[in-house]
Amino acid sequence: MKRATYLWATAIAGLAGVAGAAVPAAADQPAATLNSRMTGDLVPTHDPVIIREGDTYHVFGTGHGQRLIETRTSKDLVHWTAGAPLFTAIPDWAKKAIPGTDGMWAPDIAFVNGRYRLYYSVSTFGSNRSAIGLFTSPTLDPGAPDYGWRDEGMVVMSTPSDDFNAIDPNFIVDREGRHWLSLGSFWSGIKLFELDPKTGKPLRPGKAPFAIAQRPAPAGGPAPVEAPFIVDHGGYYWLIISYDYCCKGTNSTYYTVIGRSKAITGPYLGKDGSALMDGRGTIFLRADLQEQQRFRGPGHAGWLHDRDGRDYVVYHAYDREKNGAPTLRIAPVRWGADGWPVAEY
Repeated sequence: MKRATYLWATAIAGLAGVAGAAVPAAADQPAATLNSRMTGDLVPTHDPVIIREGDTYHVFGTGHGQRLIETRTSKDLVHWTAGAPLFTAIPDWAKKAIPGTDGMWAPDIAFVNGRYRLYYSVSTFGSNRSAIGLFTSPTLDPGAPDYGWRDEGMVVMSTPSDDFNAIDPNFIVDREGRHWLSLGSFWSGIKLFELDPKTGKPLRPGKAPFAIAQRPAPAGGPAPVEAPFIVDHGGYYWLIISYDYCCKGTNSTYYTVIGRSKAITGPYLGKDGSALMDGRGTIFLRADLQEQQRFRGPGHAGWLHDRDGRDYVVYHAYDREKNGAPTLRIAPVRWGADGWPVAEY
């Protein structure tokens, strides 16, 4: 609550007490959320992912034109400052593989074997001629003497002959030490590739990936599913995915669902037992209530397990009060008594 609002509420409560009226005390009002306190360079943000190095939180997101992979940093998760883009030119291999591409989409970041791995997508809208690329760096601090991103080339590619779309990568190491990359959108849904731990690329090139989520298309149109992120918690792997349409401003219908599985390869089921392979699951992030209707289309979720043990989900949503601007959003996550996560947004 802003200070001026607090003082106003306190004064009114005092007057009401004199008059014998019952007015809720300021302490009874809902606590401010992290999202309501965040300030700084929150716009434009699409497809964010978050990681912490030292005392600094880094958010990376989709970039276009001369700004390829947008960057933001914060010391406290509240005050955010935009930085220079990571790159200003698409790698030559990507331009040749995906003619017409003009951006590096949906990055994912992880620290593996002493280097940061930045996976990203190159594609064009409406096509599954897409590829996942990889850059690595020993640090995320542009001021460090050893800072610098090394192009590791292509990881996975899809073409019109494939039944999947190679975008929206997410990296995870399972409890047995195996490395995996989930990815996908539209087409036949979300796929999971096992990786070579040394290279960060497919362990068995040419092997068909595991299918872990899809939405059977209804008559007359597609049923969008994309943006996978897998979290290891409490003996389960948790798969977060986005349903419906992003990138339409306040007309976006994006929302996220979640399911869990004992095995990283699935099957992933919602709280009610419904399968993500059937286009179902449990809703995790949704748009504001109809009576508010400010932040629309929340989706493309990433995850941070912080050093103090707290969990956060990062995502973008479209701000109706700012002409539908795609906005950075972060919510703490608590684990309920039933073992399922609840985003406090």
